[in-house]
Amino acid sequence: MNVKYLITCAFLALLTACSSETSEWENFKDEGTFFVYRRQSQIGEETYDISSNKDTIIVTSIQGENERGRISGVESKLYLTTDLEPISYFSRRISNNDTTNIIKMEVNGDKVSIWEKHFDVVTTNKKDAFFTVNSNIPAGIEMMLYHYYFKNNSDSSIPTLPRGEVSMTHKGEDIVQIDGKDVALDRYVVDGINWGGRTIWLDKSKNLVAVVKANTQIRELIKKGYEEAKPYFIKGNVEEQMAQLSGYTKSLKGEESQITALVGGDVVNGLQDATQKDMTVIIENGRITSIGSSPEINIPDNAKIIDVTGKTLIPGMWDMHAHSNQVQWGPAYLAGGVTTIRDNGNELEFATAFRDAIANEGATGPDILLSGMTDGPGPKGNGIIRARSVEEAKEVVKLYHSNGYNQIKIYTSIEPEILKVLADEAHKVGMTVTGHVPALVNSANTAVESGMDMLSHSNRILAVLFPDQKISDLGAFYMAKNDITDTQINEAIAFYLKHGTVLDPTLGLGVIRTLPKGEPMEILEPDAGRMAYELFESKRFRSGASEKRAELSKQNIIKSAEVIGKFFKAGIPVVAGTDNFAPGFGHFLELETYHKYGGLTPFEALQTATIIPATAMGMGDKTGTLEIGKEADIAILDKNPLTDITNLRSVSAVMTNGNYYESEPLWKAADFKSTRD
Repeated sequence: MNVKYLITCAFLALLTACSSETSEWENFKDEGTFFVYRRQSQIGEETYDISSNKDTIIVTSIQGENERGRISGVESKLYLTTDLEPISYFSRRISNNDTTNIIKMEVNGDKVSIWEKHFDVVTTNKKDAFFTVNSNIPAGIEMMLYHYYFKNNSDSSIPTLPRGEVSMTHKGEDIVQIDGKDVALDRYVVDGINWGGRTIWLDKSKNLVAVVKANTQIRELIKKGYEEAKPYFIKGNVEEQMAQLSGYTKSLKGEESQITALVGGDVVNGLQDATQKDMTVIIENGRITSIGSSPEINIPDNAKIIDVTGKTLIPGMWDMHAHSNQVQWGPAYLAGGVTTIRDNGNELEFATAFRDAIANEGATGPDILLSGMTDGPGPKGNGIIRARSVEEAKEVVKLYHSNGYNQIKIYTSIEPEILKVLADEAHKVGMTVTGHVPALVNSANTAVESGMDMLSHSNRILAVLFPDQKISDLGAFYMAKNDITDTQINEAIAFYLKHGTVLDPTLGLGVIRTLPKGEPMEILEPDAGRMAYELFESKRFRSGASEKRAELSKQNIIKSAEVIGKFFKAGIPVVAGTDNFAPGFGHFLELETYHKYGGLTPFEALQTATIIPATAMGMGDKTGTLEIGKEADIAILDKNPLTDITNLRSVSAVMTNGNYYESEPLWKAADFKSTRD
């Protein structure tokens, strides 16, 4: 035993017991590459290096991405003893618009200090075994987590810092084809890193081979040499997600009753700006069969009676700009009173499986309508499904139509002539077209004239005020920096009314982007602290904007909301959508913004999330209001939103597809904090 080793043992005495036995990690060397995919399209690479002497393991990771033209990177370094005990960890994102947690950990004697972005240092007593984890942990560091797990795990989980624990469930052995040979890999579901877990594959030496994870977007990380098995990894993750959904359904879905009576509640039917007091709603086989005054209505003898006295019943709400990339969105959406979503871009394999499990198997979640993400050529493209030629455009429409999609979703790299083909082909088969105004299309007007039925995001929608300018030439804050005349507004209104265009402005997301640097998310979204922590981590730990930029963003969103409000008052269909901020809370913020800045009454704001989207999607005769004969999509609130729009946040139960759910168990299932916490 050399002197250097003795000194190191003394220094680390409080970290781990030193042994003269040789560790398998002494004088170890490994390096490799993981390919990084977003929606199955490669956007970058991560290279890692693991090296050690007799005392210390050093793991370095460098990740670079070009995600839709946004170039960024992550650099990370982890120090461990050769017994795999953590000594220090540092990870930071290198980006001009950093929204990702920066984390640093150091062990000093019997104390562990953790720094997280925007928060003071937290020091805690060192646990006997722990590993530092953040939701954006690089693959090279994550691989060491699993080696550590198997070395230390005795009862199915290990504690992690700054919070929580990680558990691994072995789901079986998979055989994949690599270079024409069968390769055996072990599949696990890992909980405690990202919201809702991730599916991983390890080789027989416990080295990480592939990760499929979500949070707010699906990403695949696949070790170089295994990329041909990507379809298998995607399929495996869908299987595990559906298994999770099945588990939620078994634990949350009560015994179905053929007839249910919601007795004694106040009803906001979505047709009139009024509240009907002390009403009873009778539901049979998932449809409303009777609505009447509680003292007068006849309740069938075999009805399941639910007392909703003092509560307010409203139509189940719609989120028209969802990206529900994992099944946890299902219970979370229902908990917030959202009973229908339009998924505005997702991986086809997962999206169709999620939709069908709810529609065909009665799984717990909102009804899902699908809009198929489609983009054009180049590094700014989004996802793997591209339309770069006339033939590809036709094939894209066939693909989505054959999979039961309702719409084609246009993204920003679509070329003008291809946009027309996509729209024409979609309309031929009864699909509509929504999405972004592509960068190469001259204006929002041109996009609509080329066949787009719906437009997303206020910065693209309001470009109609400047029909002679390309969106790319207007700048990021063109609403704040320009005087908008009544003539511009009236001409824009006339144009959209003429074409019957539906607008999906995602104003709440614009509000979130006004967060000043250093301020917590709660100043904009009061329920941010209730989010599932791993989702909360990636959403709340935003770098924020400079004081000047934050103020400019605020002016921009206020002026945008004012004009959108005028569009609504003129009869243009405006639909509420969140664009993936957070289930439930993002929806409340969207409707609150329409009222606060757009001038809509609470009732009008509610309509943007009920009958207007239902009508826009051709389902207004089936749902969207509380009427006899319609589907019983009902949100049950503790307070009336017509008196205060923020009362939408008081959703306490929901009915959909004939099932009644209390919100608290739904929130808990999705790992959100209770309203009572």
